[in-house]
Amino acid sequence: MNLVVCWIMMVIALNGNMILHLRLVKVGADGINSLVRKRMNIEPFTINYNQMGLVATVELSDSGDNSVAWQRFLPTGPVALLPLNDTTSSLVWTHTPAQAKELQSMPPQEFVDALNDAFYKDYPKDTMTTNLMDTLSTFCSAKTIRQYPPAIVAVKDKSRACFPLGFGHAPSYVAQGAALVGDAAHRVHPLAGQGVNLGFGDVKCLTQVLADAVYSGYPIGDKNALLKYERERLMKNVPIMFGIHGLQQLYSTTFSPVVMLRSLGLQITQNLPPLKKIFMQQAMG
Repeated sequence: MNLVVCWIMMVIALNGNMILHLRLVKVGADGINSLVRKRMNIEPFTINYNQMGLVATVELSDSGDNSVAWQRFLPTGPVALLPLNDTTSSLVWTHTPAQAKELQSMPPQEFVDALNDAFYKDYPKDTMTTNLMDTLSTFCSAKTIRQYPPAIVAVKDKSRACFPLGFGHAPSYVAQGAALVGDAAHRVHPLAGQGVNLGFGDVKCLTQVLADAVYSGYPIGDKNALLKYERERLMKNVPIMFGIHGLQQLYSTTFSPVVMLRSLGLQITQNLPPLKKIFMQQAMG
């Protein structure tokens, strides 16, 4: 979540046509390089994944109901399509920095061909893992229809951009008269699509905490009042963040036993509706 620095203010009209503006809380929603966080003297814990996310807006071949998000885990990193409308989707494609820059500078049609290849190409599979999955599938009662993502026909002009990927977390979200939300407070890999959900959760929680502070008679920017926001969001954000970090590490290895275990976990989750429902509820916040 990368917004702007803003103030929550109170405007009071006084006698004599004077107007008093009171700055109450500075909200840092200014991204991973937050100036507000720096001025709060908060140094985040960071991990560099040595990966870049390439984003773009792409046009699809099908003009039907584009309401499904698609993600495929490749040896180079995940590639995902997020629906925008019936004919366009937003792309997030993880690569090494060099590969991402190369894709960014490719001619449009060459880029589209590479993207379709990423979604449809058959990559070499571990024989032991494949045999285990085939055996497991014979015991699973759930029947699934195999589907494929829509083909991409074009990339929007000037929509391609790259940004570095990593893990980051501020040890504190608040100070006297200031609070951090979104990427200014925490940074995760986009593979699970949770960054924006965490940011929206921050904003919702901070809004409620500020309203409660006013109702209870606290000065609205008082750090003791803001600490409630910090406690609640730390309890929510940290487990999700480390879960996403774990997934990033899990899908960054080609070590056969790990590949087998993660494939087994996905197959079991897919065929156990109650477990699948739990994961979906967590993902939706």
